[in-house]
Amino acid sequence: MSDRTLPNVAAKTGVVSALLLSLLGLSGCGGAPADPIVDCEPSAGVTPYCGFVNPEDLAHFAPTGEIIVSQFASMDGSAPGSLASFLPGAPQPRILYPGEGLDRPEAGWGDANCPGPPGDQLAPHGIDLLTRPDGRHALLVVNHGGRESVEYFEVLGSQTHQLELRWRGCVDMPEGSYLNDLVGLADGGFWATHMFPSDAELSSLLKGMFGRNTGWVIEWRPGRGFAEIPGSRAAMPNGIEKSPDERYLYLNAYLGNEVRRIDVTTGEVLASADVPGPDNSTWSADGRLLVASHHGGIRQTLACQSLETGTCALAFSIQALDPEDLTATVLLEGEALPTGAVSVALEVDGQLWLGTFAGDRVARFPLPRPSPSGNPNQLDRGH
Repeated sequence: MSDRTLPNVAAKTGVVSALLLSLLGLSGCGGAPADPIVDCEPSAGVTPYCGFVNPEDLAHFAPTGEIIVSQFASMDGSAPGSLASFLPGAPQPRILYPGEGLDRPEAGWGDANCPGPPGDQLAPHGIDLLTRPDGRHALLVVNHGGRESVEYFEVLGSQTHQLELRWRGCVDMPEGSYLNDLVGLADGGFWATHMFPSDAELSSLLKGMFGRNTGWVIEWRPGRGFAEIPGSRAAMPNGIEKSPDERYLYLNAYLGNEVRRIDVTTGEVLASADVPGPDNSTWSADGRLLVASHHGGIRQTLACQSLETGTCALAFSIQALDPEDLTATVLLEGEALPTGAVSVALEVDGQLWLGTFAGDRVARFPLPRPSPSGNPNQLDRGH
């Protein structure tokens, strides 16, 4: 198990969350935070792999079999993080970026006005991996370090050559933007969740706790610039996914306890689901939306910022949502699990890999199989 000291990540917020935590404590809002999880032993079917630093988001690169890890450090960019890779079965993650000789800008990757690479200041958050129309693999990364930006990396690797990253470009975000997650688009653009104004964090969090909108989804397109996606205003937009044809986006409103399916051409909300504290989303192999859901109150969530070792024990579940009507099936939840504060669930070869925004581990859980009846809402857990 790693004995390194973890950076204070300020949960899903910035430095002023400590003030909000104090106010909540004085008001008695929410239960007391649980002690962190410090051992690294399997239990309840969940196997932890330690040695990470806040592996907030994950992406699978099939050509090498590796998992790309966004090692989250700080929302305000004051502490740098890194991008790493993890090969299931390997003893430790491998740092991909920052590193020497990896900055190789290229036209057609981000904005032509990108000021240059982030280098050692990189503070990654949400990531998205996609295949470009030219067949090359692009990793888009939300960055808080040195600037609020989306960084573009090319992902290289094959069955005979391990995964490597090359920085290719960026998009500087408008002043006041505060991003969380993103999805890349086929034309080289992206949709990204703007949580709330970067200079109004405390007031925005208080607004969001009372169900008021604090942010929206920002669209950037090459040659067209920035726009707001209609229908996306919500209480702290967090995770985001898209349909394969890019007609629909799936938006997680973290403080609104809601997941939405939005038609991006009209802004119409076609479906919504009540999901507590929905963080990141990914697609399962059978086409369902996998959502990491937080079950602790805001006080417990913010308390994760003081973590110094192990992993925050914030209660969570992994829910699989039907892509049309968003009806949910719970795949994993419970007490006494060897991980907590889970921010993402990624399916790889029938296994769920779990990341956390506050902790030293990823974890693996065998994905429950559909029941013999073929109804995906009835699961056979293999017991």
